[in-house]
Amino acid sequence: MNFKDRLKNLFQKKSFVLIVWIVLAIFSASKQYAKGSYNNYLIFKHVFYHTLTQENLYIEYPELYNDSNYYGPAFSAIIAPFAMLPDWLALSCWNISNALFLFFAIRSLPLSETKKIIVAWLVTNELFTSFVNFQFNASIAATLILAYSFIKKEKDFWAALVIIGGTFIKLYSVAGLAFLFFSKHKIRLIAAGIIWSVAFFVLPMLFTESDFIIQSYFDWFNSIVTKDNLNGSLETPQDISIMGIVRRLLNNREISSILFLIPGMLLFSAPFLNLKYYNDQSFQQLLLCSVMLFVVLFSSSSESSTYIVAFTGVAIWFVLHDRPYPRTVLLLMIFAFVLTSLSPIIFPLIWRNFVIKYSLKALPCVLIWFYTSYELIAFRYQNGIRKND
Repeated sequence: MNFKDRLKNLFQKKSFVLIVWIVLAIFSASKQYAKGSYNNYLIFKHVFYHTLTQENLYIEYPELYNDSNYYGPAFSAIIAPFAMLPDWLALSCWNISNALFLFFAIRSLPLSETKKIIVAWLVTNELFTSFVNFQFNASIAATLILAYSFIKKEKDFWAALVIIGGTFIKLYSVAGLAFLFFSKHKIRLIAAGIIWSVAFFVLPMLFTESDFIIQSYFDWFNSIVTKDNLNGSLETPQDISIMGIVRRLLNNREISSILFLIPGMLLFSAPFLNLKYYNDQSFQQLLLCSVMLFVVLFSSSSESSTYIVAFTGVAIWFVLHDRPYPRTVLLLMIFAFVLTSLSPIIFPLIWRNFVIKYSLKALPCVLIWFYTSYELIAFRYQNGIRKND
C-alpha cells in the first residue's frame, strides 16, 4: 500500500477523527490560556461560584470577566466539576467534553460509517471555532442529534433527558421536541420530559437555596429579553441570522424579528403535513437538518461560534444525498464550506470584515435551509436522497 492509500485509510478511521478533535481541543485551550483569553469560560466558571454565594447570575462582574451570563441556573451544576479544577486543566477538559459529546451524537446517527466520518471532518473547523471560544454549542448540537437518535431507537426516556437538559441550559435544545411526531411512545416521552424538567429545575437547589434559584429563573428570562433587544441593535457581533442579514444590509435596526419568525415558523412547520413519510428515515433526518439550521438562523443571539449547530445540520444534509451529488446540492455545500466555515481563515481581512459587517456567514445556511424545506415539502423517494442507508 502506497503513502497516498495509507493516508486515505487514516482519514477514514473514526479513531483518527477523534484524536484530531481532542488535539484541537487541547491546543485551542492551551493557546487561549497562554494568552489569558478565555473570558467565556470565566463567565461559566463563576456561574457555579455565584450560585454558591447566591449572587445574581445575570449581572455583569467587570472585575471578573466581560459581558454576562445567559445560561440557565441548571448550568451551575453542569459546570461545577470543571469550575473546581485549576483553569489550565479545566479549559482542556471542558473542550474535550464538548467534543466527545458531539462525536458520540454523530456516531449515533443511522448513517453509514463513511458518511459519519464525512460529517465529522466537515464540521471540524466550526468545532475549532467553538473550542477557541470555550462555547457549549457543540453540546447543543449533540442534544438535537441525540434527541432524534434516541427517539429513533425508542429510547424516549433518554431523548427527554437531552431535550430537557439542553433547554434548561440554552433554549435552542427545545427544538428537539419536533421529533415528538416520530416517537412511537409519545406519552412515555412526555412523561419523561416532565420528570426531567422537575429534576433539572431542582438540581442547583442541591447546593444553594431554593428561593435563590426560583428568582434566578425570573432573572434568566429578563436577561434573555434584554439580550434579544441588544442583539438586534446592530452594535454586537451577534445576530448572524436571516434577520441580521436584512437588518445589516438595510442598516435598519428597527426591523422586527417577528416579520421573519412568523413566516419562518410556517415554512418550518409545513413538512409536518407530510404525514405519510413520518416513518421514512431520510425524511426524519432531513427534518433534523432543518431543525439544526432553523434554531440558529432565526435567533438574534447567533454568533460565529454558534454555527457548529447549523453547520452540523448542513453536513448531515449533504451526506443524505446520493452520489454523484446533485449539482445544486454540491454547489450549496461548497458555498457553505467556503463562506460559512472557512471565510474567517482564508479570506483577506477586507473581505472578512465585509462578511462580518453584513452577517454573510449565515447566507449559505439560509439558502440550504430553504432548499431543505423544499425537499421536505416535496419529499419523494426519488428526489436524490437515499431512502435507506
